[in-house]
Amino acid sequence: MKTIKVKNLMVPIQRYAIVSQDVTLQAAVLALEKAQQTIDPLKFKHRAILVFDNDGNIVGKITMFDILKALEPKYGQIEATGTLSRSGYSPDFIKSMLKDNVFWDEPLEFICERTKTLRVSDIMETPANGTYIDENANLSEAMHQLVAGRYQSLLVTAAEKVIGILRLSDVFTQICDKIKTCEQ
Repeated sequence: MKTIKVKNLMVPIQRYAIVSQDVTLQAAVLALEKAQQTIDPLKFKHRAILVFDNDGNIVGKITMFDILKALEPKYGQIEATGTLSRSGYSPDFIKSMLKDNVFWDEPLEFICERTKTLRVSDIMETPANGTYIDENANLSEAMHQLVAGRYQSLLVTAAEKVIGILRLSDVFTQICDKIKTCEQ
């Protein structure tokens, strides 16, 4: 694991869905779809969109979760349901919140309008310090960072500039490939 470098497993940003922070959510979703069409069908599809600023620096990320949450404004009125379930609230209580708050009650046309007005900068996550990893880091370090931080991906850097993304799915595939070579 110490001989495999992050740069050998990462997806270069040129092959990933990337958009300006100034575009609409609709443009971002279309960019994600376009990037997914270029992926080998045997590989995992991208689950996020990287966001760059006016200087071309990666300044954020939008996940599929972020997109769904942004399409229903009422989610902003309550604490994240994932946090609620990890805090010990029962699935029945979380379901009752759905009934009480009447989520997703607008027609589908509302979603279309919302994607045209929402800006990527309004919904993107700004990466935390723990979400960056150097391209020359080894696989062991990357796995520790992914697991300890419960991250789905890490931004790969070279000279403090983001050059790619290391996805949990690619690391997991590498581990599975190793397991397949083990004696039974």
